Amino acid sequence: MSTFLSLSDNKMAKQPNDEDLFNNLRRRRLLQFCAVTMVACILALLVARGSSVYIFASGLLSFSIALWFAYKCYLSTASYILLGAKSFTLFLLSIAGAGLFDLAILGYPGLIVFAALLGGVGLFLTVLTVVTTQCVIVASLTITGVLIPNTPSISWEHLLFVVLILSLIGFSVFVLVQDIKRLSYILKQENIKVRESREEITKLAHTDMLTQLPNRGFGEELFQRLSVSCNDKNPLAVIFIDVDNFKPINDALGHAAGDELLKQLTTRLKNKLTDGQYVVRYGGDEFIILTAFSNKDKLATFAENLLHDCSTPFDIWDNEVMASASIGIACAPEHDTSFEQLCRKADIAMYKAKKDGRDTFCFYHPNFNLAIEEKFNLLQRMRPALKRGEFEVYFQPVVDLQSGRAMSVEALIRWPQPDGTMIGPDKFIPAAESSGLIKEIGTWVLLEACTFCANQRQNINVELCVSVNVSVVQFKSGDFCQIVSDALTQTGLPPKALELELTESLLIEDKALIQGKLNLLHQMGVSIAIDDFGTGYSNLGYLRNFHASKLKIDRSFVFTMTTSKNDASLVEAMIGLSNSLGLKTVAEGIEDQETLSKLIDMGCQFGQGYYFSKPIDMKSMQQLLTRDAFEDNVQM
Repeated sequence: MSTFLSLSDNKMAKQPNDEDLFNNLRRRRLLQFCAVTMVACILALLVARGSSVYIFASGLLSFSIALWFAYKCYLSTASYILLGAKSFTLFLLSIAGAGLFDLAILGYPGLIVFAALLGGVGLFLTVLTVVTTQCVIVASLTITGVLIPNTPSISWEHLLFVVLILSLIGFSVFVLVQDIKRLSYILKQENIKVRESREEITKLAHTDMLTQLPNRGFGEELFQRLSVSCNDKNPLAVIFIDVDNFKPINDALGHAAGDELLKQLTTRLKNKLTDGQYVVRYGGDEFIILTAFSNKDKLATFAENLLHDCSTPFDIWDNEVMASASIGIACAPEHDTSFEQLCRKADIAMYKAKKDGRDTFCFYHPNFNLAIEEKFNLLQRMRPALKRGEFEVYFQPVVDLQSGRAMSVEALIRWPQPDGTMIGPDKFIPAAESSGLIKEIGTWVLLEACTFCANQRQNINVELCVSVNVSVVQFKSGDFCQIVSDALTQTGLPPKALELELTESLLIEDKALIQGKLNLLHQMGVSIAIDDFGTGYSNLGYLRNFHASKLKIDRSFVFTMTTSKNDASLVEAMIGLSNSLGLKTVAEGIEDQETLSKLIDMGCQFGQGYYFSKPIDMKSMQQLLTRDAFEDNVQM
C-alpha cells in the first residue's frame, strides 16, 4: 500500500499546481485541516496531564509530518497520515480515559467528515472501517474487563477538550458546506454559460453570418409557422430572388465587394418587409421572401418593387455598381405545400424569368416542370443508350454547285426509337451539353465519321471529306485536340479530309485558350468551317482568327430567300463577304431549283439540303456516293 501511495504521490507532485482545480482545492483543504488540528493539539497540550501529554505530543508530530507532505503535494500520503494519526490519537485517549464514554469519541464524526472532504471513496471507507474497528476494540476490552474505564471528574480542562472537538467538527462541516455552496455557484454559472452558448449556437445555426438573415434551414421553420394559417383564402408565396450577373461583379471588384453588395441588398429587402414577412438567404446570391398575400395582382406589384430595389445602383466603395435580379414565385397551396418543393418550383420560375430577359419576374406554371422532367428523363436514358449503341450517325452530302459532285458529307447524330420515331438532336444535344455527356457522344461521332470517310476514300472517292459539328462544351475540354489526333491516327484518315464545324460564339469567352486550340488544329492540317453564319455575332475580328476555309450560311436565310428580298440580299452579302475573306461558301437548306439557281447566280460554291438528299444512314449514303448522281440536280 505504501509503495502504491508513493508512486501516485510522486506522479501528482510532478503535475503543475494549477493543472487540476480539484487537486488544488484538496491540497488547500488538507493544509487547513492539518494546521487547525495542530493548533487544537497545541491548546490541548497546555492543559493535558499524565499520559495525555505523550498522546497529544505524538499526535502533534504526526500532524506536522502530514502538513509537510501536503505542502510537498503528496496529497494521498498526507491524507492517510493525518486521518490515521487523528484516529489513533482519539483511540489512545479513549483507552486512557473513559472508553466509549470518553470525550475523544466525539472526535470520530469530525474524522469521518474530514475523510469525506479530503479523499475519495477509498479513503472514506478506510477511515470509517478503522473508526468502527477502534470502537469495537474499546467496547470489547471494556466488556471483557481488560480495560477499566477511568471516568474523571469534570474540570475546565474537559470543557476545553469539548470546545476543541466541537470546533474541529464545526470547522470541517463549515468547510464542507462552503465547498458545496461554491460548487453550486460554479454549477449555476456554468449552467448560465451553457444556456448562453446553446442560444448562441442556435442563433449561429439559424443565421447567415454575412447578412445576419435567417438561413435556409431556419427559413423552413419560418415557413412552417406561416403555413399553419395557409389555405386557399390565405395563400402563402415563396419569392425566389437571384442576382443577375453576380459573378462578373465578384470577378471585377473582388469577393469583398460582392459581399458588400449582398449586405446592401439585404438592407433594401428588409426595408420592404412588413409584419409576417420574412427574407431568407437561400445561398450565394439567392434570397427567398416568405409572405402571405390576398391576390396575385398585389403580389406582382410587390415583386416589381423588389426588382426596382435590386436594379437601383449600389454604392460599393465609391463605385456605382449596376445590378438586377430575376424573380420566380411559387404559391401554397396552389403549387405545393412543402417548403422544399415550393423553393424548387420558385427556382424553376426564376430561371424562366432569366430566359425571358432577366430583370423580371415569373409565376410558376406546371408546364415548366414538364420540361424539367422531360430533360431529366432524357438524361437518364442517354448514357445507357450510348452504351447499347442506340445512336446512329447519318450523313448529308455537300455538293459542288458547279460540278454537281458530292465533295464532302456532313456527319449528323440521330437517336432512333423502337417505335420508329426519332428524337432530334435539338432535344438531346442541349441536355448532353449540360450534363457533360456531350464529350463522350462527340468523341464517338468523330470516330464514326472518320471511319466512314476513310472507307469511302479507299473504295469510292479518294477526295471525299467529312465535316463534324463540334459543341462549344466539347471543344473547350482540355484534351479535344488529342481526341481529334487519336481519331485520325486510328482510322488512317488524312487531316485534310476532316473538317470541324464551329459556331461564331466559340471565341466570345476564353479567347486565348480557344485560339491556341484553333492554331494547333490548323497546324495539324484539319479544316475549319464556320457553321450557322448570320445567327450569331458575325464579328469580322473573330472570323479572322478562326483559320476557317468555309463559311456555312444558316438555312433560316436560304430557305426564305426566294420569298424575302431582305433575306436574299443578306445571303448575297454573306457570299460576297465570304469571297472577300478568301473563304468557300456553303449554303444550307436548299430545297428547290429556284433557290439553287439564285445561289449559283450569286457565286455560291457549295450547297446542301433536301433538294440533293436528306440526312441518311451510312449504308444509304454509301450507295448514293457510288452513283454520285447530283449532276442532274444542278442546272449549269
